[in-house]
Amino acid sequence: MFKSYHKIILSTVLLASAATSTVCAKNADASRTYTNGKKVIDGGSTYPVKNNKTSAYYVNTKAEKGGFTFGRTPTKNEIKAWNIDVMPDGTGLPEGHGTVEEGDEIYEAKCAACHFDFGTGGSGYPALQKGNAYEAQKSLKNQRTTPDADGPIRVFGSYWPRASTLWWYIKTGMPHPAPMSLTNDEVYALSAYILSINEMKIDGELVEDDYELNREKFMKIVMPNKDGFVPKIDGPNGVENTRKFFNDFKNYGNGTRCMKNCFEGKPVLARISGSGISDYEPPITTKRSMPAKKEGAAGTEHPGKKTYEASCAVCHATDAMGAPRVGDKKAWAAVLKKGIDKVYHNALNGVNGMPPKGGTSLPDDKIKEVVDYMVSQAK
Repeated sequence: MFKSYHKIILSTVLLASAATSTVCAKNADASRTYTNGKKVIDGGSTYPVKNNKTSAYYVNTKAEKGGFTFGRTPTKNEIKAWNIDVMPDGTGLPEGHGTVEEGDEIYEAKCAACHFDFGTGGSGYPALQKGNAYEAQKSLKNQRTTPDADGPIRVFGSYWPRASTLWWYIKTGMPHPAPMSLTNDEVYALSAYILSINEMKIDGELVEDDYELNREKFMKIVMPNKDGFVPKIDGPNGVENTRKFFNDFKNYGNGTRCMKNCFEGKPVLARISGSGISDYEPPITTKRSMPAKKEGAAGTEHPGKKTYEASCAVCHATDAMGAPRVGDKKAWAAVLKKGIDKVYHNALNGVNGMPPKGGTSLPDDKIKEVVDYMVSQAK
């Protein structure tokens, strides 16, 4: 849970969600399950099994006895192959090294197509930086209480509490079309580059172009927002810290477990100051329809463009992914040699490294619109 700098606003939201998983205050503690004399960890309620039922629902007693109908127990090597996350204490972080300059080259080749130059983000893909991370972290206290107020900046440098997540997310999930394709050294180089564009320091040293990041240095990274989340889940006391936090209802509600009549009197609603412009001249129309666009008219957007940008640009906007790049006349001329029907067929059913429909669940007509758009850009 992100630490609240405006607790009244946060608690009214969380109270509503907490109430849906709790029971009436009078019977709350009585219905909660205790394990080894301790309350449940999340502040919610669980119910004991009585007569093969929990509340009004029957329990599958056969499932409780264990065993599997299908499959088998994984081997140690199979578990090891999947157990590749990196923990805050460094567990799982491999040896390796890479410089900011090397990371810049890899980023331009494999990441910029989605995250844009210098990690500025766009077209639905998140920004990786918003200037100096230490200054941006201060913005997390901002609230848009007036129309011109600046909101919080939530990007890697300003918001993430641990750098370990950056390493394993890049390693296991990026680049989007080819996860697990980067070497450990490439991941260190990309991590160094992202730290650099966030203007961050490691052990007092600014991460600049010639900076080389390795496991030892990575372990010294201290994120600006390391204390921005509650409860403290890391370390040997993480479980008990979490249990203690969620069992103190004052941390996320009004101190009372309830389903109704949770407030005395009427709740006080916080409203954003200012109501905007109301004296428009001429008055705002109440008509909601947009004028119809004529096909072929100047300024008319191709029907497949938005779908392409949302679902297909990640592979077709660059040569790096092996797919024909939009706008490359030579590449698309080769694709179209077998006719447009064959192009439609490949797009719908998959070809080479491209999955059917590009891995989307779009209907056939939308996929054909995207194909038409990409072909139109190569004329």
